[in-house]
Amino acid sequence: MDAYDRATRNTVEVVTQDDLRALLAQTQKKVYAGYEPSGEIHLGHLVTINKLMDLQEAGFEVIVLLADLHAFLNRKGTMEKVSELADYNRQCFEGLGLKNVKYVLGSDLQLNRDYELLMLQLSQQITLNRATRSMDEVGRQMDHPTVSQMVYPIMQMADIAMLGVDAAVGGIDQRKIHMLAREHLVNFGYKTPVCIHTPILNGLDGKKMSSSQGNYISVADSEDEILKKCQKAFCPPEIPENPVLQIFQLHIFPRLPEITIKRPEKFGGNRTFLSYEDLESSYGKGEVHPLDLKKSCGESLIEILAPVREYIR
Repeated sequence: MDAYDRATRNTVEVVTQDDLRALLAQTQKKVYAGYEPSGEIHLGHLVTINKLMDLQEAGFEVIVLLADLHAFLNRKGTMEKVSELADYNRQCFEGLGLKNVKYVLGSDLQLNRDYELLMLQLSQQITLNRATRSMDEVGRQMDHPTVSQMVYPIMQMADIAMLGVDAAVGGIDQRKIHMLAREHLVNFGYKTPVCIHTPILNGLDGKKMSSSQGNYISVADSEDEILKKCQKAFCPPEIPENPVLQIFQLHIFPRLPEITIKRPEKFGGNRTFLSYEDLESSYGKGEVHPLDLKKSCGESLIEILAPVREYIR
């Protein structure tokens, strides 16, 4: 797999593909993703973590922003709480394989004169309507947004500038904020970032993933919990929006060279797949039963997540 294919696999959008190709040709290049400190690091986070690891393989220097101030502005808890969680999250990311990267605590970057001045300059150019719309997918309680949540996207733009990165990674829900950065940072002499957007993982019940609904798999879940959650997962015969197939596509095949569906001989015996495309095709033809798929999913996740569970003990 060449650098471009690795950088773009399992993405929804790259803005722009030509800019990314030019960036890959450079000797030095930086990419970042920001994460609000959370008590549970789950498979939803792992989508962008996998992408950062792909980009590291493609030659990028990787920066991870532990966005404690963003979490505070987005009503995720007190500064004390989110600061405590930031260190735990870093341990989870390292256990998942995101090592030899630069970790930056948001408040260490953001509470200085130059950063604050850039924020104020950006705030003069961005309308309240644009700021509100950019937060539609990422903000909490956006029926009644606070002024703090309007600061959030402006800070994210300033992060890109002050970290000096060439590219930004985020879920497709980050798109509107990233487009603001592409539009406005150049006005103050900063780079126009390449924006790499990943899909949003469905919850195990087929609905939007939510910590309050418990429809996710945490990296700290026990082996029994992982198996039970996978066995209960929504797994329709159809391929689109199938959360179990999404886990194979976005998590299992990027990390394992092959997977084996284990079955008794009377049901066709074991079957090994070397690519997600082959598995999807076979499942779509009815050659793999949903129960067998879910069991294999659980067993594969146990293998993938074993290092992080050991790392954070």
